[in-house]
Amino acid sequence: MEKILKFKTNINCGSCVRAVKGFLAEVPHVSKWEVDTEHPDKILTVHGTEALRAEDVVAAVEEAGYQARSA
Repeated sequence: MEKILKFKTNINCGSCVRAVKGFLAEVPHVSKWEVDTEHPDKILTVHGTEALRAEDVVAAVEEAGYQARSA
């Protein structure tokens, strides 16, 4: 079964999305992700398996130099 997590972020443009791409690629159990840069809260939606952990996504985003918290 697919798990979907949503986060409020400060990833606000295409360059920012590219900056976190490599970090999110390293998170285990992620199948795809996207950032709605048009949304006021810059929502990051992450799809993955049931084993996907929110803390792993947050750590990857923070390692890239951005912020993420559960939406």
